[in-house]
Amino acid sequence: MDAYELFQLGRSLMKLGEQAIPEIGMRGLSGPTRAIVADIFEYPGSSISDITERVRFPQSQVSACVARLRDNDVVETVTDPRDRRRTLVRPTPTALERAKQRPPAPIDEALAKTLGS
Repeated sequence: MDAYELFQLGRSLMKLGEQAIPEIGMRGLSGPTRAIVADIFEYPGSSISDITERVRFPQSQVSACVARLRDNDVVETVTDPRDRRRTLVRPTPTALERAKQRPPAPIDEALAKTLGS
């Protein structure tokens, strides 16, 4: 497998995963928003710059997304006490609790549909 084939496989797996996400989960979110939310949950307390570097979206897009997520009580932002120019982002306790209570998202049906079984 070469790098292009690996990239295509990754895209196919992401599409399969998106199909399997329940409607009440992150399915209604755009791909970039899902990537940003996933990054924030994986690396809580990260700066906007750190998130931007990892997800590879423009900083303006990440900042706008974080603002929308904050307005919807998904994340909270605080000023970095060590560098007051930086904003740190972390999931809210409410969002963490919702994530713990999310229903399972089996992939059997989406996989069978994709494979034609």
